[in-house]
Amino acid sequence: MKTKKKTRPMNVVEKILLPHLVEGDPGRDPELGIRIDQTLTQDATGTMAYLQFESMGVERVRNELAVSYVDHNTVQIGYENADDHDFLASVARKFGIIYSKAGNGICHQLHLERFGRPGTTLLGSDSHTPTGGGIGQIAIGAGGIDIAVAMAGGAFHIPAPKVRAIRLKGKLPPGTSAKDVILKVLSKFGTKGNVGWIFEYAGPGVKTLDVPSRATIANMGAELGVTTSVFPSDAVTKRFLAAQGRAGDYAAISADKGAKYDDEFEIDLSSIEPLAAAPHSPGNVVTVASVAGTKVNQVMIGSCTNSSYRDIRTVAQILKGKHVADDVEVGIACGSRQVVNMLAKDGSLAILIKAGCRILENACGFCIGAHMSPSTDAVSLRTSNRNFEGRSGTKSAKVYLVSPETAAASALAGCFAASKGTAAVPEPEKFPVDDAMFLYRDTAGKGVPGTEIVRGPNIAQVPRGVAMPKDLVGIAAIKVGDKITTDHIMPAGARLKFRSNVPEYAKYVFEPVDPKFHDRCLSNRAEGLFNVIVAGESYGQGSSREHAALCPMFLGVKAVVAKSIERIHRANLVNFGIVPFVFENPDDFDMVMQDDMMTVKNIREAISSDGRALIRTVRGEIRVRAELSERERKIVLAGGLLASL
Repeated sequence: MKTKKKTRPMNVVEKILLPHLVEGDPGRDPELGIRIDQTLTQDATGTMAYLQFESMGVERVRNELAVSYVDHNTVQIGYENADDHDFLASVARKFGIIYSKAGNGICHQLHLERFGRPGTTLLGSDSHTPTGGGIGQIAIGAGGIDIAVAMAGGAFHIPAPKVRAIRLKGKLPPGTSAKDVILKVLSKFGTKGNVGWIFEYAGPGVKTLDVPSRATIANMGAELGVTTSVFPSDAVTKRFLAAQGRAGDYAAISADKGAKYDDEFEIDLSSIEPLAAAPHSPGNVVTVASVAGTKVNQVMIGSCTNSSYRDIRTVAQILKGKHVADDVEVGIACGSRQVVNMLAKDGSLAILIKAGCRILENACGFCIGAHMSPSTDAVSLRTSNRNFEGRSGTKSAKVYLVSPETAAASALAGCFAASKGTAAVPEPEKFPVDDAMFLYRDTAGKGVPGTEIVRGPNIAQVPRGVAMPKDLVGIAAIKVGDKITTDHIMPAGARLKFRSNVPEYAKYVFEPVDPKFHDRCLSNRAEGLFNVIVAGESYGQGSSREHAALCPMFLGVKAVVAKSIERIHRANLVNFGIVPFVFENPDDFDMVMQDDMMTVKNIREAISSDGRALIRTVRGEIRVRAELSERERKIVLAGGLLASL
């Protein structure tokens, strides 16, 4: 009689990742390659991702599902954004990609509603793709070129993850919600030092959170710098998918009894109080009580983090029969047409309008500084996920991140105020499904090969990097401090429309920090020198925008030397042939100044071996290292991923 082979208890991360493993051994190798089931792009990153995909010569997408969303560049001032949308639509039809038209909604909210499946992998060219973790999906943000590879059937590579269990117990008190939970997590773990971790939410408190609440928490795991965050798929998940007409997509996934974790942290939900992230970091968490009474000029509610029916309906219940303060500007951006439709049917939309709110488009909008920038020195409360300096479009503004409950209460009071709570929004038994603005579903995965791709004048060719020279003779083109974000490197807002035109977009590299960076790089390059970026801790925080590596590559940047580099940006640097060096001694940061010569003899040899190198400067020698896998070494030496294919 055969006995069933006993397997060790597994956590949720292991149960999803191991069946998708195509390269590497989790117990032995530092890097793993995983199969990607689903991909998503948005229009700000999608143009470059599809130009890269097209350059690979693949006839159609090869992964299970690919969706192209238009949700970032929807303010169409000038021809550029509209031309990009025409390009994206034609690419989608040709290669077998589902196309979500502008106005349909925000990619993460829409994907959660209509496509995300428990137990699958999702790779998205947006750092908040981990929203999918709210339904038990391993969802990861990455650069566009990684999405292109995944659509072509290639593996995606991640550091072999460490898994931290965030154990939830109890139930949230009135006036608090999921936003306060993730802010509590951020107050504990911060925005740096979490590279290579996955956060798995567990414990009896999980069942008290509906799917939109779980998605909010998973979404802002991006601010922690973790690879992704994930919840179990349980009865709550099953109800949500059934209500979306997708009962067949459900799969139960939970950690086995005795499953092991690398670390655990417990949160008693009943002890949570209203929290806020103060300027200028999501990790700068304070209690709302500590800032109560602070004058507020603007309140923005929505974004991919808090734009669900649950969120906006809650705001409407708080505002019902009242009017926002006369000197406060309030904007509401729902996550999808489905949410707007539900609010219209239950009367919430009328409540919001009567209360004095401006109803904005179903798009990212204010979160990325594309519109609704606050006035000079204004205090702006936002339910979005980032409050980096200047991201709102107004550098002098003080942006706080808060829950929808706190946002609504503060809008009424005209100053920071906590909500006393309102009746819980019941989970809908059935969502009104209308997929009319998802185009080309009938050709998904197949495409229409004869489709002519539409290319407006703003669609430029994909630049390719040059191979790493034998010796690197460079110059420190800029020196920046800690927590430099991708918004600092490549500004969004008014500049976002140049995403498909690298030569034009490259003019604005480091514009918020040093507007002369572009010209200085070109001058150095004309003299035969490569450019080097010197940075402090947590360089490259924030979005997945690969242009923060692609545009510097175009300007001749060949190395970044930093105290530490965040995961997605580090991967993007490698993908574009830029060496991600870190100081072996962080104090050596003080030995380099802008415009210093920086020379690395035999850099190819260093990269090919252990990644350790010696940089000669006018003030002495600096030891650095680049911890690269064999795969990454080949990419960097070739001058980038496209050059290595």
